Formats: sequence, structure tokens, C-alpha cells
Amino acid sequence: MTVADRFNLDGRVALVTGAGSGLGRQFAETLADAGATVILAARRREKLEEAAQSIADKGGNAICVDLDVTDSASVRDCFAEVESTTGIADILVNNAGINRAGFLVDLSEEDWDVVIDTNLKGVFLVAQAAAKAMIRAEKPGSIINIASILGFRVAKMLGSYIAAKSGVVNLTRTMALEWARYGIRVNAIAPGYFLTEMNEDFFKTDVARKMLVQVPMRRIGELGELSGPLLLLASDAGSFMTGSTIEVDGGQLCSSL
Repeated sequence: MTVADRFNLDGRVALVTGAGSGLGRQFAETLADAGATVILAARRREKLEEAAQSIADKGGNAICVDLDVTDSASVRDCFAEVESTTGIADILVNNAGINRAGFLVDLSEEDWDVVIDTNLKGVFLVAQAAAKAMIRAEKPGSIINIASILGFRVAKMLGSYIAAKSGVVNLTRTMALEWARYGIRVNAIAPGYFLTEMNEDFFKTDVARKMLVQVPMRRIGELGELSGPLLLLASDAGSFMTGSTIEVDGGQLCSSL
């Protein structure tokens, strides 16, 4: 098998949560470019359809499915629709996530719950459903959970997000340990600062420029720089990797230790 063959995803089915914008859309487009049929899953249908059209315009194959990762019934319905439409998804990118900033002493229970439910419970529910489908079909696969460098360090006003992403890191390792015998690999990507539509204006401010001093490479990442790590974990190129978390942060964790 050549190196190119190892990275090829022809014939694979990939489900990406939170796929309508930002990192999720980038992940979906990358997987489609590599040959996978991509299931775009999220709550905002209009955004999903825009992303699906973009993939189709480049010759890829994408399907939209409604999904609320915090709702187990929605997760079941999503996987039932995927299986009836494309067959078992053998790649999952668990990307859906949100944040509610605030000092812990002021953070409401509602804001705590919505972050933990989306960023940690949602990862569990969707990964569990994907694993059950693969096990039932005796089909090996790859699950990629999107963590964060804040799973390894702390910062003010992000307590619920940090708690969730720290949980994702060790949940990933536990899933890898339990599911390896079924041929299911489970890994994570921990991004640092990346430019998206949502934070583009913020990273033009003086506050953001001061934050970037912490990054040894002195810049934020571009979304395409996540494509290599994603394809490594999704494809046969990473066939002996499970339980790993790949940090993609311009060296920021090195400067924080």
C-alpha cells in the first residue's frame, strides 16, 4: 500500500457533528476531498445545506442530517437515518461544541449544564451510538473527538469549557481502551487558537494580539492546518494509533508548562 493509498478515504462514510460552520465545516470538506461520503450533522439546517452545496460543487458527496448531540433520541434518529441512507458510518468526527464564558463564582447552573451537556455528554452519546453501530455490523472504524489545549491547562472565565474538554481527553482514552478489541480506534485532536468566522474580528484586537504572545509561532492557526492531523487519524495512515491526542497549537502548550 502506498502512502497515498493509506490516506485515501474512498468508500468510507464519515459523520461530522457541528458541521455547518467553523472547524466542523473544514473537517467535512477535508474528508470529502479525501473521498469519503460525508454526513453533515447539526441543528442549523440552513448552514448544513450551505456546507453540503460547497462540497457538491467540488465534486464531493455530502448529506445533511438534523442532530442535537445533547438529546439521546435525536442521536438515535440521526444514526438510524445515516444507516438507512449510506450504511454504517465508519468515521466519526465529534466536533459539536459551545462555550459560555464567565467567572465560576458568577456562572449560572444553566450555563454550566449547557456546556457540559454539549461538549462532554454529547461526545459520549454520539461516540457510543457510532461504536454500537460498528460493533453490531462487525465493522472497524475511527472516532475522532475534538478536544482543546484547554483540556491540558487552565484559563480564567472558561471553567465549564475546560472541565468538559479535560473530560474529553480522558474519555477518549477510555473509549480507546474499551473498543480496541472491536477494531475501533478512538483519538482526539486538541486545537489551539484557530481563525474562524466567529472569532475573526476578535483576533484583530489588542487583547488578542497580547494573547498570541503565548504562542511560540506568534500567530493563530489556519483551518487547513488541521487537515493533516484529521486525515492521519481518520485513515489507514493512523492504523496503529488509538488513545492519542494530537495537539495542534503552534507550540502553545510548550510555552505554558
